[in-house]
Amino acid sequence: MDRGAPSADAWAVVTESSATLVTTVVERDRVLTDYDPARHGFGLVAVDWHDPAALPAGCAEVAGLAPGALASDGHPALGPDVGPEVVGLRLALGAGEEAELRELGALAAGALGDALAAWRPGQSTDREIQGHVAGMLERSGADSPVLIVGADDRVRRLRHPVAVGEVAHELVMAVVVARRLGLHVAVTRFAATRAAADGLRRSFEGVEAIEDAVLAATVPGATYVDVVRALGDAYARAGAPGAWREHYQGGPIGFAQREFEIAPDGPYGPYGTTVVGWGNAVAWNPSLAGGAKCEDTYLVGTDGLERVTEQEGWPTRAGSPVGTRPAMLVVG
Repeated sequence: MDRGAPSADAWAVVTESSATLVTTVVERDRVLTDYDPARHGFGLVAVDWHDPAALPAGCAEVAGLAPGALASDGHPALGPDVGPEVVGLRLALGAGEEAELRELGALAAGALGDALAAWRPGQSTDREIQGHVAGMLERSGADSPVLIVGADDRVRRLRHPVAVGEVAHELVMAVVVARRLGLHVAVTRFAATRAAADGLRRSFEGVEAIEDAVLAATVPGATYVDVVRALGDAYARAGAPGAWREHYQGGPIGFAQREFEIAPDGPYGPYGTTVVGWGNAVAWNPSLAGGAKCEDTYLVGTDGLERVTEQEGWPTRAGSPVGTRPAMLVVG
């Protein structure tokens, strides 16, 4: 539906004795047909589409409370904001959600990989590569809240080199956050000519060492503060102390493109004591000036980290805490 809407088409109201979806009369039949609320344990209530207060009022009526007495994940018309508590509850994915995350991860990595493999240096534009990625995702029922494709010097100069219609001559970075059935994965891939790849090798070695450190720290029982402090220490060991300030560093992922992000030096807010647990998904995002960046999505399992953003046939090399890591695709 409206991907830019500030709130969803259907709101879930959960009380001690019931679970109900509140939507508009416009969406009622679609929700009934496509989702079948009763099969998932929900009732369904429809309200007027043309009254801005109808959705929160409908939620209050279902709960039998005044709107201000309803806790929510931050809607201003309702009561206490329990968004951080909701995030904490949904960090541990269930078996079905883990299976979906694996499928979505393979789809996202495959979309980037196929688009980059089709790139012909000096011929394809960044927008053509981006369109290839978006089309593959959309055909499989996913979309991309974040889709960044940049080329050549824009990759070297900018952390977010969005597509501008320029021909890619020697280097392409493609970044996607893919979303399907409410879940998200994040992944970044690079393709380059041999000369461009050789020019970035040293920078990538630094970023990969940082990624190794943050992945090694992402273990059940550690707090996310412990993990991001390990990230900050790794930047210093890589000869770039404090360089984490230059770009978003990622964090737990799942029902949001990042459930929360905290920095090595804080502030940590409500997530200062949040612990890494089995079934969490994470997508860290270390980068260094000059164009090097790592980003994949992992599940925290009983046997360690499992990278879900995998594409069969994409080049890999040894050296990661999970055994291998995606490498740069060298073309031309």
